[in-house]
Amino acid sequence: MIPSLPILHPYLEVMLRSVAVYFFMVIALRIFGKKELSQLNTADIILVLLISNSVQNAMVGTDTSLSSGLVAASALFITNMIYKRVLLKSELIKKIVHDKPEILIHNGKIYFKTVSKLNITSEELEEALREHGVEHYKDVKLAMLEIDGNISIISENPVLRQTRHKRKNRKTLGNISN
Repeated sequence: MIPSLPILHPYLEVMLRSVAVYFFMVIALRIFGKKELSQLNTADIILVLLISNSVQNAMVGTDTSLSSGLVAASALFITNMIYKRVLLKSELIKKIVHDKPEILIHNGKIYFKTVSKLNITSEELEEALREHGVEHYKDVKLAMLEIDGNISIISENPVLRQTRHKRKNRKTLGNISN
């Protein structure tokens, strides 16, 4: 909890609180991972709405005026703009903040540990294969869970069109036969 900062101008305090909440959310999303953002379901939307409501008071404190809300929103927009520019220029920060793509299948071999760690079900993997026009995982040259949460597949067949699969949040790893 950020203590009240009576020395600061009230709007400066709102700005600092908003920036603190912004970075808290960046860290929280990094901890919970890319797969949580690939496709929002009803529960995810409710969570986002509840989080926004819960941090609103942390940003503006007791001042619920329009001007205080606009200062908080402006601070968030400016922080986001600066954050994106820093990510573009700093590989170190990008490595710390962003997940890396994960290999799911390479040359027809499923990486079961990775698939299990990412909570990708066999049904979901098979659906991604079908969406890419691939009948069997042994025909896959490379399948990746991208940093945005999508599954991309490159097949051994150069004629097939390469597409992207929007990952849905699943809970268990089913049976995948070799």
